[in-house]
Amino acid sequence: MNLFSEAKKVIAGGVNSPARSFSGVGGEPLFFKSAKGAYIRTEGDRELIDYVGSWGPMILGHSFPPVLNSIKKAIENGLSFGAPTTIETKLAKKVKDFIPSIEKLRMVSTGTEATMSAIRLARGYTGRDLIVKFEGCYHGHVDSLLIKAGSGALTHGAPSSPGIPESLAKNTLIIPFNDRDALKKIYKSYGDQIACTIVEPIAGNMNMIKPIPGFLEDLQDISKRHGSLLIFDEVMTGFRVAKGGAQSIYNIEPDITALGKVIGGGMPLAALAGKAHIMDCLTPEGKVYQAGTLSGNPVAVACGLKSLDILKTSTHKTLEETSKHLVNGIEKIAQKNSIPFTSLHMGGMFGFFFSPSSVKSFEDAKKNNALIGAQIGTTSYYFLEKQPLIKIKGYQMYGHAISDLINGKLDAVLGESSGTLFYKNKPLFQEIKMVGEILSDEFYAVVLRKGDEKLMIRVNSALKSLIKNGTITRLHQKWDLGQAAKVPK
Repeated sequence: MNLFSEAKKVIAGGVNSPARSFSGVGGEPLFFKSAKGAYIRTEGDRELIDYVGSWGPMILGHSFPPVLNSIKKAIENGLSFGAPTTIETKLAKKVKDFIPSIEKLRMVSTGTEATMSAIRLARGYTGRDLIVKFEGCYHGHVDSLLIKAGSGALTHGAPSSPGIPESLAKNTLIIPFNDRDALKKIYKSYGDQIACTIVEPIAGNMNMIKPIPGFLEDLQDISKRHGSLLIFDEVMTGFRVAKGGAQSIYNIEPDITALGKVIGGGMPLAALAGKAHIMDCLTPEGKVYQAGTLSGNPVAVACGLKSLDILKTSTHKTLEETSKHLVNGIEKIAQKNSIPFTSLHMGGMFGFFFSPSSVKSFEDAKKNNALIGAQIGTTSYYFLEKQPLIKIKGYQMYGHAISDLINGKLDAVLGESSGTLFYKNKPLFQEIKMVGEILSDEFYAVVLRKGDEKLMIRVNSALKSLIKNGTITRLHQKWDLGQAAKVPK
């Protein structure tokens, strides 16, 4: 049974989040059934090292016994009450202890809810409509924020999604990340109309880009001078780059902070938090409406509270050292193979670009896109055409693409599996390197005249015999076809 095909019959796109679809890298998504520590196991019983960590929240590793025990105890008391619990207060106090800028918070279930509610709160507090965001920063699938966004929106070719009314989009002002001059210009033109500026203090949704010196300070200063609010989206960086988030590293106090991922320890939990006089504008004390049936869910809160308890008593130094060790190792491999490479890391976050110089903005990131060659009319070319961030050069002959690669005119060539594997041991391939395994399955068939069942039986019998007597396996080994070129069973 093909698990992805079955899923697509009943789930839109076969996945419940497009980031899981694998369409940005080719192939079909893996289906997982269990995880423990740093390892995750597929439905096919492959055990893999997990560098994703459920996109960040599994900072303590999977199935960490103290966290699991806290969840089990919470479940025994009930799954949801739709009413206040004391454990919510405990978690709120814990978050406040971690992040000094936070005086009050409101729990929600997702990072998108947190940023959406933060924007609404900022507009309600200031009485203004305009918001400022930065190119390539992703703040969830909120209509007003899904414009020139990063993350899955970027990799799936929809940084500005259909379905967002122009009347709403016009209230979002877009400027480049790390562009201090653009920030000053936008506030000079619209300062008295801007409700807030929302930013990832460390941009993690267009790979990883740190703020340049003075950028966050400018954001804080210009927001105060114009009476607008500064929102830090720390859904990714909160408790991950440091116990106090990115704002503790850069010594900035935003008016509102959006938290997610680590705060829930792997359960659906997020929060918007900030200064008391701003947070008090939310209902029931204020008039800015926000609600959620499962907000502050006791099971999720128990998971998050235990995770933060452990993070408070442990150290982020280990995370920092581990990230550094990983990216330095990759960098050494790149240098050994003369591959342009630059990396960044901070706490439990890391990123890298195939570039000799540092990347400071979305435009810089796009400039480093590789030029990839492929034969026109092949599956490879079709695959590349669907990738919005890849520059493609088409060739009538596969060998011409390889020749340009050798001569430095291309960064890579994507070829059909059969042809690439055949030529792998030819003299032509001695000057280049085949990287990775096969990205997708390619199926071939022997086509016979319709109705010639006798010949079909003979052909099938011969193929089965070649498999049974080991001929296929010997050919497989002779031509070094790699693990992805599967020998039929």
